Amino acid sequence: MLEVWVNWTLTIAGRIRGRERDAGAGFVEYAGLMILIAGIFTLIDQLGLDGTISSAIGDAVDDVVGG
Repeated sequence: MLEVWVNWTLTIAGRIRGRERDAGAGFVEYAGLMILIAGIFTLIDQLGLDGTISSAIGDAVDDVVGG
């Protein structure tokens, strides 16, 4: 049982710090997030909601500031 634990520990440590680590995963996740955000902005623009959202944010700011 101890040998299995040692092998498992070495395997995990190798994947975290060694050659098999997920070095490019951060870039892929960042790119996916950027594509999702771009899709949301495109959808807002195509539906013509940009003016509605902008005025709602402006009204909320005026309520907070008291303008």
